[in-house]
Amino acid sequence: MLIAIGSLTILGLVLGGLLGAAARFLAVEENPLEEELKAILPGSQCGQCGYVGCGQYAAALAKGEASVTLCSPGGKAVIEALAKKLGVTADLSEHEEKVPEYAFINEDLCIGCTRCIRECSTDAILGANKLMHTVIIDACHGCSKCVKVCPTDAIVMVPVRVTVANWHWPKPEVEHTQPKSEVAHVH
Repeated sequence: MLIAIGSLTILGLVLGGLLGAAARFLAVEENPLEEELKAILPGSQCGQCGYVGCGQYAAALAKGEASVTLCSPGGKAVIEALAKKLGVTADLSEHEEKVPEYAFINEDLCIGCTRCIRECSTDAILGANKLMHTVIIDACHGCSKCVKVCPTDAIVMVPVRVTVANWHWPKPEVEHTQPKSEVAHVH
């Protein structure tokens, strides 16, 4: 029995060492800009930008293949942060600032087809085939993909109600004041 334990321990150490060496020598260097852009994005993996997730969108941004205005959940603040990081200007004339929303299923119209469940990337929809469905509000990130696939129009997007638990102070506006050198010359 001691021989078996000893041989397994030695085998584990040797294989662990080989895996550690392989991880070090075969590591793929990632673009640091891509990681910084990924940190700016909300990380909801909703796909509203047209990419599978925030990682692919960040990679496309780093390569200059995507516009900074594609992230709907991030809103104006994320668009401006991405533009500043990339050193580009963001055209916000077409951007519509949205309030946070979640999907709501009208139980009287739901036929239990499960199309919405298959479309939901966060597993926020509960239900079964030919049974009524419902949405876990805390898990829904408001991508509205389920609304598009519902054959009975049973799903609508509803604004998240502002409560004490989710209310935030508004960010202060930046005041543009004259530099002291200009103020001194006015007198």
